[in-house]
Amino acid sequence: METIWKAYSETVVGRPVHESMEYTGRSVLPWFGAFRPDQISVRDCKAYITDRRQAGIQDGTIWTQLGKLRTFLNWVEQTGLIDRAPFIERPSKPAPKERYLTREEITRILSVKRAPHIKLAIRLMLSTAARVTAVLELTWERVDFERGQINLRTGEGQRKGRAIVPMTESLRAALVEARRAALSDYVAEWAGGPVKSIKKGFKAAAVEAGLPDASPHVLRHTAAVHMAEAGISMDEIAQYLGYSDSRITASTYARYSPEHLRKAARALEFG
Repeated sequence: METIWKAYSETVVGRPVHESMEYTGRSVLPWFGAFRPDQISVRDCKAYITDRRQAGIQDGTIWTQLGKLRTFLNWVEQTGLIDRAPFIERPSKPAPKERYLTREEITRILSVKRAPHIKLAIRLMLSTAARVTAVLELTWERVDFERGQINLRTGEGQRKGRAIVPMTESLRAALVEARRAALSDYVAEWAGGPVKSIKKGFKAAAVEAGLPDASPHVLRHTAAVHMAEAGISMDEIAQYLGYSDSRITASTYARYSPEHLRKAARALEFG
């Protein structure tokens, strides 16, 4: 199945799904790679779910991984390589996480004493609503001090959840300081090179700030919630998050807007 997976990946080169399929393949192929596409059973899926859970992988990630596998198998069916794609059982999709940081909590996590690249990465995620991967891949050539913009996209084009966003004044100050001390092309750097992961450093910062349940994704969610609470339109928030369709953004964040359903509520003023 590995050869067919690679063939499918080559058909989506240049699209956001290409990167996600390659990433998912690192988890899925070691387990299912030796199967023929039509050999995968519900029992195999359940065994995969159990294995991933024992490895500490959350159900949301497993749900996404098996969803990519299902997409791949549907493509295999459409190309005529198998008569029918097998059913792929997945864990229940987790409910959206509600956790986000208050302004007081944001102040606390920005105030912790941590390595400069950790502190800068945290500020970047909060001020750009970027995913941690986009922050760690950000290079100085995509930081435009003259226009006051940050280009979170790479040369591969617009990838999932990546946008060109304005630079806040507080972030500008942090970036100017970091630029003076830069030893590489990467904005968040360590020992003169790119940073592969800030998982441990971020966790330590969150615990020190009294926020043990915070994660890099919570920072992205936090940014979106605070924009919604400020009355920013769902279209603008969607653009900030790097989405082309604001409907998903609205389904998650509209309720945080002070004007959400207010017009409808006014129609229900009786007596």
